[in-house]
Amino acid sequence: MTDCFRWHPRARLFDGAWREVSHVAAGDPVAADGPEGLAGVIGLPAFRIGAVDTPPPLSGPVPVFETLTSGSTGKPRRIYRTQGSWIASFAINGRFGIGPGARVAVLGRLVHSLALYGAVEGLHLGAEVHLLESLRPDRQRLALAARRITHLYATPAQLRLVVDGQGLCPDLRLVLVGGSKLDAGLRRALGVMAPGAAIREFYGAAEASFITIADEYTPEASVGRIYAGVALSLDKAGEIWVKSPYLLIGYAEGEGSAKWHDGWLSVGEIGRVEEGFLYLSGRAGRMVTVADQNVFPEEIETLMLSLPGIAKAAVLPVKDAKRGTVLVAMVEGDPSAEAAILAALRAELGPLKAPRVLFWQANWPVLASGKTDLQALEARLAWPV
Repeated sequence: MTDCFRWHPRARLFDGAWREVSHVAAGDPVAADGPEGLAGVIGLPAFRIGAVDTPPPLSGPVPVFETLTSGSTGKPRRIYRTQGSWIASFAINGRFGIGPGARVAVLGRLVHSLALYGAVEGLHLGAEVHLLESLRPDRQRLALAARRITHLYATPAQLRLVVDGQGLCPDLRLVLVGGSKLDAGLRRALGVMAPGAAIREFYGAAEASFITIADEYTPEASVGRIYAGVALSLDKAGEIWVKSPYLLIGYAEGEGSAKWHDGWLSVGEIGRVEEGFLYLSGRAGRMVTVADQNVFPEEIETLMLSLPGIAKAAVLPVKDAKRGTVLVAMVEGDPSAEAAILAALRAELGPLKAPRVLFWQANWPVLASGKTDLQALEARLAWPV
């Protein structure tokens, strides 16, 4: 069947215990989240990993499948897309050496799009694929070295846990990062763990797949140049609209955050383009007004992650009787650095945009996708103090 995921003759699949899992032709179209489930859906005209109590995807005129959004701004949503929308980018990413002889690893659950994409792409192109989600982060790092992994798909949240382990990964040639932007400290830690690995950061969304790609020539604050095959446009408000072969068909149930207009798609991100590089401000849905200024919490979070003493950060708006809205920050890291952090933020951002209070967290809440659970942090927030 054309435009259908295939199991390449050279492809091999391994689970967390390093057991090989064989391809099962014509498996269940609604498969469990794991290597056996993946092995049974490759080649089917319609499938989904996970949500086993939900009806299977409807078959259409072309092969289709369902996956999940990250859920960073709400409940994860099931999205419906053609298999061809991912296959279109496989050939482009093949230039990274993904194919026979490559050993690809993913760290996350297949129910989410980044891990599923990395696994399916590797099998389609003929690589060895290693699913490491079942392992603890320290064991994942050991597995990367022992299995001589050459290509790794991961989010920054997953990588922060892996770099805390021991041992080098000398065979790792390429780390493909999606989900959010790497901070400088994590980039340095990756360089120590895998000194021979290049880093490629993808900006995109489950609904749009790839939008831009960043490499070693990308300015630090940018998310990169436009990915091959993507057309990008900004409206007057700076909202990013894209058109490409990689877009979803729609949501499997209800409505999500994506908007359509004349074949163009937006997921509500605001940004700007300078000298061919895209810079993000943040999601329109998270933008807040502080002292008559539009503020994007994501920009402040990026700055905070560059400061000593902060491992994780989330900036939240709160109501204030005198000022209307002020910002506070939930953080994980070294509380003894608080005075220096607040001083640095006020110096860089000014007294109105800088978070007024830091709330230190011992257990950082994350979603199944690995992203910060903002709703859980908001529920912990005690304000005013």
